[in-house]
Amino acid sequence: MLRKGITESFGAAIHALNTTKLTDGVISRSKRMMLDTLGVGLIGSRTAVFNKALTYSQSFKSDERSSVWGKSQITLPPPYAAFVNGIAVHSMDFDDTWHPATHPSGAVLPALLALAETLPSRPSGLDLLLAFNVGIEVQGRLLRFSREAFNIPERFHPPSVVGVMGSAAASAKLLALSPAECIHALAIAASSAGAPLANAATQTKPLHIGNAARRGLEAAQLAQMGLEGNPAILDIPSGFGVYYKDYSPSAMTVPASGDFKWMLEDQDIAFKRIPAHLGMHWVVDAALAARAKLENTARNVDLRQIRRVTLRVPPSKYVDCPLPATEHQARHSFQFNASSALLDNKVTVSSFSEAQINRPALKELLSKVKVETPKDNQPSFDKMYCEVEIETDQGQSYAARCDTFYGHWRKPLSQEDLVDKFSVNASSVLCSEGVEGLIDVVGNMERVRECSILGSYLRLTSSQQEQCYSQRRL
Repeated sequence: MLRKGITESFGAAIHALNTTKLTDGVISRSKRMMLDTLGVGLIGSRTAVFNKALTYSQSFKSDERSSVWGKSQITLPPPYAAFVNGIAVHSMDFDDTWHPATHPSGAVLPALLALAETLPSRPSGLDLLLAFNVGIEVQGRLLRFSREAFNIPERFHPPSVVGVMGSAAASAKLLALSPAECIHALAIAASSAGAPLANAATQTKPLHIGNAARRGLEAAQLAQMGLEGNPAILDIPSGFGVYYKDYSPSAMTVPASGDFKWMLEDQDIAFKRIPAHLGMHWVVDAALAARAKLENTARNVDLRQIRRVTLRVPPSKYVDCPLPATEHQARHSFQFNASSALLDNKVTVSSFSEAQINRPALKELLSKVKVETPKDNQPSFDKMYCEVEIETDQGQSYAARCDTFYGHWRKPLSQEDLVDKFSVNASSVLCSEGVEGLIDVVGNMERVRECSILGSYLRLTSSQQEQCYSQRRL
């Protein structure tokens, strides 16, 4: 028997995987991912970047319409619903992160929910779980085609590379495409992959997730219509290999009998407690611990007496922003997040408002921050650490180090805290019935008859838009 090519093996695997291959562990982890993604997408539907994308998308018309999360009266053509909902998920950089580095859920779930609402045979919750996990699995396997992908990215934003492929695979699964059609869906999606990291810390970065969700969905639909691409797109350096310096692809196989080994079982997800780049969680926790040491030894804490703050962080240019001027820059600034934590003894949603960013006290503290990048501090979310050292005018020094923050895959959020994060996020947009309905449906997803019921709850908005969210934190 001839050995299958890499792309051929992926097409066959996407087609062959079925619900019997889902394990209890994968179902549990993916439901946590879904709930968190819906929550950050709902709070993200209040952002400026989301509203600009929504206004743009409303100019497109189609007989098929899908829900816009957090909007009771607005529907869009499915690709554009996937687009704006994907943008909402990443608009505050509050969405989940995997290893090797990417934001896996935001490119997949918006595409699947937009598609599910338009299919004549309504997919079940188990169908949704399977398609979602196929999309996550494809991303995880593609990321392992390169050692470069294991580090904090330098050239491309990972969701724009693997996310669109995951969206295409997940959509192809929900559409029940043939192995050949799955191959072409991946090939078509590959031509929409790749976004430069230079657009991190700008309003364009959330579009990377939105575009991945939309373009992956469109790729699967075009493949269903018979459009073809290069059937060896994953096999060759001039195909998907253009995104990595050390490309070494491997096949994806599904055993005819026995268990399928999911990437998600071996590698859990990180869930964020603050709406910022994942690296900020290390520096915030270290800063809070250093401040606590200062408070324990000084009777009256006067942060104006700080002479210098030293941050020892991994090298990464796109999260080294000494004087952020916008919320998106602030979300990607070691200096800002450490200073906010020291000044306020917390970092919350409101920390990234224009008023907070422009505070004189914060700017004064930022001017005292210096960054060091020790050689042993590797730019990897699995290996990095952050140290914060405070030096006072009196010559005293207080230092703390964070190796693993709460929410990291090595120290996962409890289910209670994950649900609390979702509830606070979702309550900023939805009424209590919508919030509780989503918790119930996602919690019982494997038993839900029609997953499109999620859309009904996602439209149950509250008339009281302003909540106490900004003051809440885990």
